[in-house]
Amino acid sequence: MGILELILIAVSLSMDAFAVSICKGLSARKLNWKQYLCIGLWFGGFQALMPAIGYFLGETFEAYIQSFDHWIAFVLLTIIGINMLREGFSKEKEKEDASFSPRTMFLLAVATSIDALAVGITFALLPGVNIAAAVALIGGTTFILSVLGLKAGNIFGAKYKSRAEIAGGVILILIGLKILLEHLEVLPF
Repeated sequence: MGILELILIAVSLSMDAFAVSICKGLSARKLNWKQYLCIGLWFGGFQALMPAIGYFLGETFEAYIQSFDHWIAFVLLTIIGINMLREGFSKEKEKEDASFSPRTMFLLAVATSIDALAVGITFALLPGVNIAAAVALIGGTTFILSVLGLKAGNIFGAKYKSRAEIAGGVILILIGLKILLEHLEVLPF
C-alpha cells in the first residue's frame, strides 16, 4: 500500500470526526485552545488506537483467512464507505451538544473510530503496510481535521458536513475495489 492510499484512507477515516467536530463548533458559542486540544486529542487518539488494535487482531487470525483476505478487505471498506454515504445523504439532523466532558468526548471518539478498527484489520491482511506510519498518519490527520472542523463549524455551520462524509465514503469504496481487483489480477499495477 502506497503513501497516497494511506493519505486517502486517513482523510476518509477522519470525515466522521470532522463532521462531529463541525457540530461541536456549531453548538459552542466561544472556543478556546483547550477545546481545540480536547477535540483533536480525543478524536486523533482514538483514530490512531483503533487501527492498531484492528491490525493486531487481524494478524492473529491472518493464517486462517489468508486465502480470502482480499474479499474481507473489500467488504469491510465497502461497508464502511456505504455507511458514510448513507450518513452523508441522510436528511436527519444530528443533535448539537456543546459539552466537552470526558464522558461525552469518549463516547464520540469511540463512535467515530469504530470504522478505523475494521480498517486496521484490513491493514493486517495487506502486504507491506507499515502500521506505525499508518497509525501516526491517521491519528495526525484526524487531529488536524477535527480542530479545523471545530473552527469551521463555529464560523460557517454545517454546510460541508454531508459533502465530507460522502467524499470519504466514495474514497473508501474505491480503495476496497482497487484491493480486490489487484488481488484478482485485473489491474496491472
